[in-house]
Amino acid sequence: MNTPPGYEKKFADFIRLCSEAKANGISQVTVAYPWVIGDTYEEMIESLSRLADAGLSLHIAARKDWPSQN
Repeated sequence: MNTPPGYEKKFADFIRLCSEAKANGISQVTVAYPWVIGDTYEEMIESLSRLADAGLSLHIAARKDWPSQN
């Protein structure tokens, strides 16, 4: 599967998070919202693949901690 167009720019912070976690021997990362890993199927698969390549597991904060979307 090819990297989605613009992925590296759009998800630069997520890519850096994965790189820094791996470099520091951290085995898991936590994101505040699920959309941090992608807005489309292709973006999510790319993000999950990068996590797997770095040997990281992913945690997503509970919905109760998300801001209201009213």
